[in-house]
Amino acid sequence: MKHETIEKNSALMGVLIALVISVAGIAEIVPLMFQAQTTQPSPGVIPYPAVELAGRDVYVSEGCYNCHSQMIRPFVSESLRYGPPSLAGESVYDRPFQWGSKRTGPDLARVGGRYTDEWHLAHLINPRDLVPESNMPGFPWLQDKEVDGELITTKMRALRWLGDPYTDEQIASASSDVEGVTEMDALIAYLQFLGVANNGRAQQ
Repeated sequence: MKHETIEKNSALMGVLIALVISVAGIAEIVPLMFQAQTTQPSPGVIPYPAVELAGRDVYVSEGCYNCHSQMIRPFVSESLRYGPPSLAGESVYDRPFQWGSKRTGPDLARVGGRYTDEWHLAHLINPRDLVPESNMPGFPWLQDKEVDGELITTKMRALRWLGDPYTDEQIASASSDVEGVTEMDALIAYLQFLGVANNGRAQQ
């Protein structure tokens, strides 16, 4: 087939471009699906407990990922500020993962334990009370709504079906674990869980 024929037929060119991109994408993505470093959890990494899982849902639903990545890149400047580079095995239980390079605010991959719960609460209600130059919006309404225990139980069952090793006991107690927990409480618990070894997340 001559190039001239392809160049004059936009539909044919579109099909061939899509074919090339698809084959190239498969060649890059499929091998990663079978590599242990991307499919096996790093040492110490466990699925999110019920409260932290609920907090992660709040984090995603409020669009926090639009300004905060959770991917520390292997550069000295990043390691000095945020800690060791992120590993794929640290995110095997994240659906969707929170990687990326868009940072209006700092990376949060290892923010757990860096600040107190009280600091996070004040910061989430009105960031400028603690960081005057911040352009982050406040989220005071998260204090007004409690976590849905039935929804978290259902989600944990679904995640176990996808491969997360939740036990029957963890799923059975999920609703009671989040009873009386506000979305603000859950979000703070999630942030405190990120990158902290003694909470089960790998710190390498």
